[in-house]
Parts: sequence; C-alpha cells; structure tokens
Amino acid sequence: MINIYNPQGKVILTNDYFAGLVGNAITSCYGVAGMSVAGPKDGLRAVVFGSDIPEKGVVVSEDEGQLVIDLHIKVIYGVNIATIVDNIKERVSYAVEHATNLKVKSITVSVDDIITE
Repeated sequence: MINIYNPQGKVILTNDYFAGLVGNAITSCYGVAGMSVAGPKDGLRAVVFGSDIPEKGVVVSEDEGQLVIDLHIKVIYGVNIATIVDNIKERVSYAVEHATNLKVKSITVSVDDIITE
C-alpha cells in the first residue's frame, strides 16, 4: 500500500489498484502473453484462490517518495524481448504517473516464461 498525504487527508493506494492500472497498460503491449506470479507467496495464492488473482505479477513499493515497480510477465515466442520490455516500462511509467501524480523511480520487468502460440 502506498499512502499519499494531502491537505484534505490521507489517500491509500492498494496493490490491487496498481495491478489493475499496470495490467491495463501492459495488455496493450504487443508480444505480452500475460502476467506471471511474482514469487512463492503469489504462487501459493494462485493455487489456493485460482490463477486469476488481481495483483498477480505486480509488486509496488515506495522508496523516498517514489514508486518502485516489479513486474513478472510471460511473452510470446519469437518476439524481441528487449523491445517489449522497453515498451512496457514506457507505458507503465506514463500510466502510473498520469493517474497518481507520483514519480516512478524504477521499473523492473522479469520475463518468467515464453509461450508458444
């Protein structure tokens, strides 16, 4: 959760919010086959609750007032991974900064699987 303080009070942005925001930005990127689980904890949650957990593959934290975003994705076989990652970073950074007015410090994209169509 990310807390934003303003003159009217406190706003809490949950990881579910960022997962939806980032998920919408990523789905428009060519070559992305889907999101992947972000570690053993998410893997266990996916087994227990089903593979469609909302925050799957998205981890957002705060460092010195800026956002640090970790993404775990699956890509389609035969596409240029470096180009896809650059495109994802650009789109996610723009979407998050535009929607929240928070600066993105870094985005780490982990390609966890390659899917053949």
